Amino acid sequence: MCPGAARLTGEGTTVTQAAGALETGQAAPPERRPVALVARGLFALTKPRIIELLLVTTLPTMMLADRGLPSLRLIAVTLVGGALAAASANTLNCYIDRDIDAVMGRTKGRPLVASPGGHGGDAGQATRTAIRPAEALAFGVLLGAAATLLLGLAANWLAAALADAAIVFYVFVYTIGLKRRTASNIVIGGAAGCFPVLVGWAAVTGTVSWWAVVLFAVIFFWTPPHFWALAIKFRDDYAAANVPMLPVVAAPATVARKIVRYSYAMVATTLLLIPYAGAIYGCCAVLLGGWFLREAHRLRDRIAAGTGPASMRLFHLSIGYLTLLFAAVAVTALLPWHRWLDRPVTVSN
Repeated sequence: MCPGAARLTGEGTTVTQAAGALETGQAAPPERRPVALVARGLFALTKPRIIELLLVTTLPTMMLADRGLPSLRLIAVTLVGGALAAASANTLNCYIDRDIDAVMGRTKGRPLVASPGGHGGDAGQATRTAIRPAEALAFGVLLGAAATLLLGLAANWLAAALADAAIVFYVFVYTIGLKRRTASNIVIGGAAGCFPVLVGWAAVTGTVSWWAVVLFAVIFFWTPPHFWALAIKFRDDYAAANVPMLPVVAAPATVARKIVRYSYAMVATTLLLIPYAGAIYGCCAVLLGGWFLREAHRLRDRIAAGTGPASMRLFHLSIGYLTLLFAAVAVTALLPWHRWLDRPVTVSN
């Protein structure tokens, strides 16, 4: 036998063995994936852009609860713990919704439904996806456990319990219970995104006060206009996946009216914080609220006129609105008169 033939015979050995394994009913060896690919896929499952927005609300809340700047250690622990909790919830959401994600154009590139090359994968061929379902499930649970331990041991157990409540609410109430069953899914399920302000307040004070509940309510009323604006744009995606988001099951005019109503409720709720946050915050809340309401009315008018909703304008504006509103919370929390107001009064003889 010539050397070339020997090489060909040696190289073909594994192929022959694999073919024989398939003939005898044995599974072929799993496809090996680069570590960097798996790491990128797991990171993508956490939905980092959503986490960024959650942290934008957490730090200002901590500053308002402290009437200043909490210790850097507590800030780091709370932000990292909150990020881990949100990453856990998002990863578990991707694990449960991988069948929906495979249908929707906006999500078919997610690692649980896309091949390493970026093309949509067959739900029955897990080895072709960048991340396998069992890996995502284990990663999500591990992130949740890490968040609980970090917040409980380094902040307090109330903050840890609230972070766990957010995970449970997002996974079981929204993803499993509501998302595929009712058009009110995001109204109720959106409460999961409000928990970070409670976590931040509890991390600083060890309690949850009325003012933390007000901040919770602000985000609660902000979520439907924010998400419905996105759902208008991707209505066909949700319809193809049989997810009854409001724009799928209701007329555009009805969706627009509800967006306006929730926008007014949100702005009114921001004003409830004025007695605690101060007049400067109040001015900012009024100006920002007027800006948001103007855009909500503009969307409603465009839909009524049939000129095209341009809903993504409101979607992007809503992110800027929430960021600026909580920036105002942070700035006013640092103003000196809060410390003067909180200082006990002493009477000298």
